[in-house]
Amino acid sequence: MSDFLFWGLKLALFLLAVAMLCAVARLLIGPTAQDRVTALDCLYINGMLMMLVLGIVYAGNVYFEAAMLIALFGFIGSTVMAKFLLRGEVIE
Repeated sequence: MSDFLFWGLKLALFLLAVAMLCAVARLLIGPTAQDRVTALDCLYINGMLMMLVLGIVYAGNVYFEAAMLIALFGFIGSTVMAKFLLRGEVIE
């Protein structure tokens, strides 16, 4: 791995960690439920991207599978939360 790619990936990991901290702050501070759901969406997307970058850095297949699971569960969670906020119930 070249030095340029190595430092670029390290910078990407740092910036994703900063974005996750901002999302956690919005999750805790957010005045409305919609802000908190958006923060959760941002948090799982940043977590998925962090797993993908770690998969590139360590060249491991496990990271890519974990990223796919995070994306799947995050999408399902977002759908459930949106339905709950819209109707007030999840299961009809």
